[in-house]
Amino acid sequence: MEKIKITEVGPRDGLQNEKTILSTQDKFEFVTRLVESGVKNIELTSFVRKDRIPQMGDALELSALILPKFGNEVQFSCLTPNTKGYEAAAIAGFKEVAVFTATSESFTQKNINMTISESFKSFQPIFENAKKDGIKVRGYISTVIACPYEGKIPPEKTLEVALRLLDAGAYEISLGETIGVAVPLEVESLLELLLKKIPSSYLNCHFHDTYGMAIANTKQALTMGIRSFDSSAGGLGGCPYAKGAAGNVATEDLVYFLTREGFDTGIQLDSLVRVSQFMESKLERTLNSRTYIAKKNAS
Repeated sequence: MEKIKITEVGPRDGLQNEKTILSTQDKFEFVTRLVESGVKNIELTSFVRKDRIPQMGDALELSALILPKFGNEVQFSCLTPNTKGYEAAAIAGFKEVAVFTATSESFTQKNINMTISESFKSFQPIFENAKKDGIKVRGYISTVIACPYEGKIPPEKTLEVALRLLDAGAYEISLGETIGVAVPLEVESLLELLLKKIPSSYLNCHFHDTYGMAIANTKQALTMGIRSFDSSAGGLGGCPYAKGAAGNVATEDLVYFLTREGFDTGIQLDSLVRVSQFMESKLERTLNSRTYIAKKNAS
């Protein structure tokens, strides 16, 4: 069976949008269970100011628990929004970091108080230092289909930003469908343009499930050669730009779909369901994953 790379973003992108602040020990248990389920790529945390994002305030402590224990069997990454964050990540022992920008000037201004060009200037030193340190850099692009402030985004804008990230040294570009409004035809139009200039091996799709379209969009991306996807256990995290809406596509839904389609994810679905059950108890709220709900009700 053909292998699919799944990057589990629950511990960072998922929890970052959760109101309940988890203890470092609960996060450690969460990640341990993910590893035991067969997950091989995990975005662990973000090195940001604690007063900005309290959920990520224990980045150093969590990394010190996780990396020595699982660092040889799992590729862990972290978000490093600036040079200070990168330096902390390097000291902690990460071999992969991530930087982020967007296709929308309005979104970038509201999200990180910078223009797109300023965001590139801010993380250029990260690329330079990472090259010296032998650390891989992943590039996130938000709002690749649509922006909550500017509406639909032309595919040419996403291509422009993606090429700049690749030129800077990113090994993979995560295409963030941030508000989850896209349908397969829009995904097709975007990828059709990108794949003329960028090999599929450099591209990853990060779908949100606000309108229940994430799996349909995954199917479209698969047919066009994409073999790398982001997801979050249980669908952790909300969509801050669509009140009450689902956030990241659930890892259970993605694994169920890909396995039934004949692909190899390396992840054990039943074990993953138990991970989400654990997280549901800690967050004290119902998770959105359809597969998780179906499996839980059937047991």
